[in-house]
Formats: sequence, C-alpha cells, structure tokens
Amino acid sequence: MTFKKLAKYFEQMENTSSRLEITRILAELFKKINNEEIEKILYLLQGRVAPLYEKTDFGIGEKTLLKAIAVSLNVEKKLFVSHYKRIGDLGKTVEEFRHKIITIEEKDLSIGEVFAILKKITTTGGEGSQEVKLSLLSQLIKSLDSLSCRYLVRIPTNTLRLGFSDMTILDAFSWMLKDDKSLRSVIEKNYHVRPDLGLIGRILKERGISGLKEIKPAIFIPILMMRAERLSSAKEIIEKIGTCSVEPKYDGFRLQIHFKKGEVKLYSRNLEDVTYMYPDLVKAAKNQMIGQEMIFEGEAIGFNPVTGDFLPFQETAQRKRKYGIEEKAKEIPLKLFVFELLYLNGTSLIETPFLKRRKELLKVIKKTGDIFSETIFLADDKIINKPKELDLLFEEAVSKGLEGIVVKKLDGIYQAGARGWNWIKYKRSYSSKLQDTIDCLVMGYDMGRGKRTDFGMGAFLAGVYDDKQDKFVTVAKIGTGLSDEEWRQLKVQSSKFKVQKKPNRYEVDKAMECDAWITPEIVVEIRADELSRSSVHTAGRKMKLTKTGQAIEIDVPGYALRFPRLERFRYDKRPEEVTTLKEVEGMFKQQGK
Repeated sequence: MTFKKLAKYFEQMENTSSRLEITRILAELFKKINNEEIEKILYLLQGRVAPLYEKTDFGIGEKTLLKAIAVSLNVEKKLFVSHYKRIGDLGKTVEEFRHKIITIEEKDLSIGEVFAILKKITTTGGEGSQEVKLSLLSQLIKSLDSLSCRYLVRIPTNTLRLGFSDMTILDAFSWMLKDDKSLRSVIEKNYHVRPDLGLIGRILKERGISGLKEIKPAIFIPILMMRAERLSSAKEIIEKIGTCSVEPKYDGFRLQIHFKKGEVKLYSRNLEDVTYMYPDLVKAAKNQMIGQEMIFEGEAIGFNPVTGDFLPFQETAQRKRKYGIEEKAKEIPLKLFVFELLYLNGTSLIETPFLKRRKELLKVIKKTGDIFSETIFLADDKIINKPKELDLLFEEAVSKGLEGIVVKKLDGIYQAGARGWNWIKYKRSYSSKLQDTIDCLVMGYDMGRGKRTDFGMGAFLAGVYDDKQDKFVTVAKIGTGLSDEEWRQLKVQSSKFKVQKKPNRYEVDKAMECDAWITPEIVVEIRADELSRSSVHTAGRKMKLTKTGQAIEIDVPGYALRFPRLERFRYDKRPEEVTTLKEVEGMFKQQGK
C-alpha cells in the first residue's frame, strides 16, 4: 500500500467522532494490507516507529522543523509561520502550501519506504545529525502529496491524534478476523502481557487467533501492571475472597524490574524505561537478587536515613528527574518493597496462584541487613480470615504513614493490565465523605482572570474513563485548591498538549465547554469531600433518546465531585489508567451506605 492511500484512511478517522465507525475503518485497513505492512502501520497509527516501551526520539525541535518545511516548500519562513499561527495546525498548514506547488520529486512512496526514512531520522545521531534529519524530512515533503504531508509532519511532532486509543485497535483486530468483537477479550489479555500492537497485529494477520499462543512474558519487554479493585469495609472483603494475604500499600513509585544475568532495567506503570533515574535501585538489584533472569514488581518509597521514617509522596516524587540524579539519590535514598514475581528463569508465573508466586519470591531476594543498610525488601504480608484482624492491620499501616493495605486472594492469578478481585485496595469506610482520591484526566481549561491571568489558566476540566465507550467523561471543573506553583506547573504541561478542537473521545456538556482543549496526556489525583449528582457532568449521565437516537433531555444526572482539590500530579499513569466510571459508580454506592 502507498502512504498516499494510508493518508486517506487517516483522514477518514480524523473526520469521524464515532468509535464504531473508526473501528470499522481500521478493520477495513487491516484486511487490505499485507503481512509486512501491518506492523509498520500500527506503529504509525500511534505516531511512532517502534513499540511504546522503546525509546525513540525524532529529535527535531519546532523551530528547526519549521525551517526544514519552509526550505522544502521553497517559501519564506516568516510567511509560513504567519500562516501556521493563523491556522493553528502544522499539518494543515503544510498541506495548504504543498497543494500549491509541483515538485519533480513527487511520487507514490510505499508505506515501507516512508517508515524506513522516519525510522532513520530517529536513529541518526552525533555531529551533523540535525542536517541529516532535516534533509530526510525535506525529501519526504517534496516526494509526498499534500494530504500525506498533513499527517507526515504530525508524526515527529507527536500531534497525529486520530481520536482513538489502543482499545479501539484491539476491537478492530477482532473485526478483522471475525467481523465482530467476540475475540476482543482474548486479544486484550495477550496485549497486556506483550503491549506491542505491531507484534500482536502481525501475529493475528499471519496466523490468526491461534498464533497468540506464542505470547509469553519476555525480559526487557514490560508487562502492563495489574490493578486493584476497591472496597471500603473489612467485612465486605472477607465475604468476597475469604482467607487472604494482607500487604501494606506504600505511597511511592510502582516499578517493574527486569533482571537478566546482572543487567537491570526499570519500567514505570506507563511503560517508560526509567532505569537511568534510579541508579541506587539498579545497583541494589544486582547485589540482592538471586537468579539468572526474572521480572518482579515493587514500590519505591523515599526514606529518611536519620529517623528511619518513610517520606510522603511529594518528597519521593523529587527522585523522578532527568538531571542531578546522583546528588538527589544521596539526599533522598529509596527503599524498594517487592510484592510480585511474574517471571523466573524462563518460566511465566502470571497464571500461577499467588501463594506459589510469593513462595518463589522469598527465594530470590538476598537478605543481608536492616532497613538502614539495605535497599530491597520483601513486602510484609500476613494471612488473615477475620474482619477485625483486617481492620487492625489497616490501622497499623496508616500509623506508619502508609496509604492503607492491599488484600490478595490466595489462589488469585496476576491479571496483567486489568482490575480484578484478586487484589483489593482497602481504605477507610467512606461514611458521608469521600475518603479515597480519584485519578482524573485533565481535558481542558479556562483562561484566567484577575490574578489568574499571570498563570494563563483559571480552572481546568477533569474527567474519568468510561472504558465501555472508550471515552472520557467529566466529573469536575476545578478552580480552587491549587498553589500558585501548581497552577504554573499545570499551565506549562497543558501548553505542550493544547489542540484547536475538543478531542473526539471527550464527552462534555455545553455548560462545561473550555476555552482551550488538551489531548489525553495529563493525569492528576483529586481529593473531594463527596460524590454528588449533577446535570452538567457526563460521568454516568443517561439521556432520554428519540427513536432516531437523538438525545432530548437528561434522564439520570451524572456524577460530580463536591469541593474537589488537587492532591498531586500522576506522571506515572497513562490516561486509560485514571479512575473508571465503574469505580465512580461503586464509590457513590458505598458513600450511600
């Protein structure tokens, strides 16, 4: 397939807000392309040339990019920039200029040819690399038609944004094979173990659903991390899973560690390779872990070497940095509490019952010192079967400055990338207040007035994830509770992801429309007094529909946060990892009790 034909599919997807229609378009595309093309196309659909967990950087700043575009289009840079500012979309600006010129280099390049050049841009480095990158990009602009150029320049600028998530692609895989969604759950389960859409797509295209049997955990390919359900009473937990294991819930960075013959890599929950940030943990893993190769998980939390106390998350968070890493490691040492073993010496433990995983975990951590002299520890656990015992363990954890406890089903498996009743987070009863926090996506913001003009932002719209519809729905517009520094930080982050129009995946009432929209990128943790009902928020809102499907009036109001305030930024979470609508519904019911 030529890149020109692919661009037409991109355009179709960009012009529809219907998830069903996007799924149909993707399935049609996957059926038409050959086995060699599907992997490349799947990476391009994500605006990349490699899986999410691989570090790839086009390394082209906006100023340099504008210069390259102006040269390739043979226009003055000032003229191009003025049009860009007017249109507000780099891709459409390039398309407009490219449409007016004819070049002798123009030809129908294949997807493979364009992909190879884009990949070469990401791997070119060293002295003179900028000139090489710009030359490669310039050549592509001259060779491709105007519509293709619209999408081409959006890839290195990370602004492709076609309005769907990985979950829609998984649905399209199922439609490609069976013209329905019946295979989605099988495909998703394997994707959670190997989060590489290119690999999954190629296997399905070549060998069908049976080909997924070869999917197994692999060292240095992160597994999507399991998540816990929530319950707010010890009695409910014991009734749900019976005799269980109880571990403290540490308030730090959750990490997945891959270890092979002394080589160590650390991954965050959003699949980012963060090995370079934590040299102390890398050194400790080499010294304390026993085995040839393994994948294990733990929580890294800041530690005060004078008092022996754990540090609050705000202080631990200072360890996540690109510069001054060694100095900060001495100032804020970390302790890693390991609680899961997923892979050991060639054997996957994902389907292994928890008690057996725990038993194997005991064997691979070398214990040679105390909390002051060592870095890696096995997370404490106790087996209990009475609600009273569970409450006592919770109180003990809170008294130590921890978040609470995690309760684990003794025969439960590790559900990669999913929530399930194999793990349950236990926090205080909600009573009439909302004690738990909610992770929200920042969807857009309103411009500031008065003092807020200094920040360029006066309020931001927050939403949760409706995973059934693959949409983000609103629960709050927050204009108070942030420090001046937090407002500035949020504005800086938001500016990176600002777009001209509301993303297709946002469901927003007219009353909650924003002055500026941003793509799904920024996750924040929000604390509120309680959940209430609101007609202007779309989380859980149900509309009365006409026979043609037109919404005419509100049947059930949505959920809204009462007196919301920012707790912290969650840079370790992907947008789809925010609190789900189903969880919000559960919290509202518990609150009613």
